[in-house]
Amino acid sequence: MLHKQMMLGSTALALAALFCPAPGWAQTKNGEWRSYGGDVANTRFSGLDQINASNFNKLEVAWSFKTTNMGPRPEYNLEGTPLMANGVIYATAGSRRSVVALDAATGEMLWMHNENEGPRGRSAPRQLSGRGLSYWTDGREERVIYVTPGYRMISLNAKTGAMIPSFGTNGVVDLKQNDDQEIDLINGEVGLHTTPTVAGDVVIVGAAHRSGGVPRSKKNIKGYVRGFDVRTGKRLWIFHTIPKPGEFGYNTWESDSADYTGNTGAWGQISVDEQLGMVYIPVETPTGDYYGGHRPGAGLFGESIVAVDLKTGARKWHYQLVHHGIWDFDIPCAPMLVDLTVNGRAVQALAQPTKQAWLYMFDRVTGQPIFPIEERPVEQSNVPNEKTAPTQPFVTKPPPYDRQGFSLEDLINFTPELNAQAREILKKYKIGPIFTPPVVSKMEGPLATLALATAGGGTVWAGGSLDPETGIAYLYSRKQMASLGMVATDPKLTDFAYVQGLATSGARSAGGAGSDGSAVPGVSGAASPTSVQGLPLYKPPYGQITAIDMNKGEILWQVPHGETPDDVRNHPALKGLNIPRTGRGGVVGTLVTKSLIVAGEPGTITMPDGKKGSYLRAYDKKTGKDAGAIAMPAGQTGSPMTYMLNGKQYIIVAIGAAGYPAEYVAYRLAE
Repeated sequence: MLHKQMMLGSTALALAALFCPAPGWAQTKNGEWRSYGGDVANTRFSGLDQINASNFNKLEVAWSFKTTNMGPRPEYNLEGTPLMANGVIYATAGSRRSVVALDAATGEMLWMHNENEGPRGRSAPRQLSGRGLSYWTDGREERVIYVTPGYRMISLNAKTGAMIPSFGTNGVVDLKQNDDQEIDLINGEVGLHTTPTVAGDVVIVGAAHRSGGVPRSKKNIKGYVRGFDVRTGKRLWIFHTIPKPGEFGYNTWESDSADYTGNTGAWGQISVDEQLGMVYIPVETPTGDYYGGHRPGAGLFGESIVAVDLKTGARKWHYQLVHHGIWDFDIPCAPMLVDLTVNGRAVQALAQPTKQAWLYMFDRVTGQPIFPIEERPVEQSNVPNEKTAPTQPFVTKPPPYDRQGFSLEDLINFTPELNAQAREILKKYKIGPIFTPPVVSKMEGPLATLALATAGGGTVWAGGSLDPETGIAYLYSRKQMASLGMVATDPKLTDFAYVQGLATSGARSAGGAGSDGSAVPGVSGAASPTSVQGLPLYKPPYGQITAIDMNKGEILWQVPHGETPDDVRNHPALKGLNIPRTGRGGVVGTLVTKSLIVAGEPGTITMPDGKKGSYLRAYDKKTGKDAGAIAMPAGQTGSPMTYMLNGKQYIIVAIGAAGYPAEYVAYRLAE
């Protein structure tokens, strides 16, 4: 019974739901963009069509907003998506996560709010500007709400930027308090990059932790999810993503591991169906990402979609996508809500893009899979004290939209010589299908398990987008090699028995720092993916966009996204070869309009003028064919949005690169 999916649903609720309207995409019908994902259904859709295939190449910069001096140091990786309401742009920006209000026509700053959190901000696990903020109005009052790096929720008057004194304590709710656990107010490792989700009069806030695959301890802060009153900041409910004794799911944690294990937060965007009054929470992996020997059992609600009541936080249903995860398959992005027709039947659906390049699809009322998901036996781990699940859920439809696991067919194949060298390198590693477990790293081999569509592969935090009128989803995914080797640690220095790393001559090295650069006691060095003469071990495309008809569970088209990287097109081993566009790996969010898919390329290449830059691209959403491209001075770092103002359609995208401080750029057609 341990691995069966537990679901609750009301028949009356399901019947009533069939007559509800679409779950929220109408929020962009008036030409505005009031939520991070365009709407609380996270469709990233707008029906605007002034900008289309006939004129996309004619886009010009309407205005730009530079973030260089908004904080003690410049920011180069601006992940935000701005909002637009009533002719005003609201966004977070800069290395101190300032909030700005801009004139949507000119980019002129109307006001700015800034918090200097001192040591609390400097020790925060999730720093810089984050991914944005939330907007709320009751028709009379307007507010914007955001979470600071130090994990404090602040409510501001949208017209003036002044703090709302009746919200929390003088405009602030300290999210490290009233969380059903003790958290150090200065050094407690919990924060948030994503935006709060505002639905009706409720603000829903998740939790994120220190990034990286090498935890400091098997004990960590738990990533509970809470709902707050949007007017007062009063806590309305809390959902324990790691159940407490007596709560549903507690018995899926063996050896009392639920009592000390942490993480299991919702660091991706949270979605809501306001008509159903249901919140959909994507939950990450428990502590730690690649070793679960200290947390035996399936571990609910790790790597699960959890549906809870908007008003009370009570669980309605859940589905665990990965049992006892050890692949860093944590759910990184928003579930997308859409109404479909499947086999002639109306279905209110939830579609979840994932790192494993499966689009999991459920009836969002009941939690039942729309297409069969089968529990299949998987290879078991031989890492000491690791007790992996005997089966894992396999999606049968739609098919995977990127490569999973790793096989000989995935190897670089530009030339026979490169392929042969890759095969020789592969002899040192273990390969296999999805859910092939990590191995203890040994010099004599295997050094590690190699895998695509895991950890940072597949679809990551930018998520997907969809057209609610057709039920077609558009998903960017990337190839990113994970090297899953485990090395033993010194028990005198850390209570984690194994961490990710590679065996080395004379000593063993582990990935001793998270992506924030913080060190881990007792381990040093870093595990890195393999390559062939500096080229990726795997063949392209390195990044691509896939269109999936969710009504049928079928892939419609796939296209590489991004010009071929400089180090590939200029590589001496490839001289004289005609290399088609390979796409580029990165984090890419997409925007869907009436006729286009719009997405910027990640990173930079050498442009025709010899300067570094990138492209903002458009594709015909029916066919995937190129529909236009314009040059940008740096790559896309945040997901694009669009709005209409004074008869003009705008597209805003966040850009930045090494040596190019981040900025928001707004494009429109020439006057």
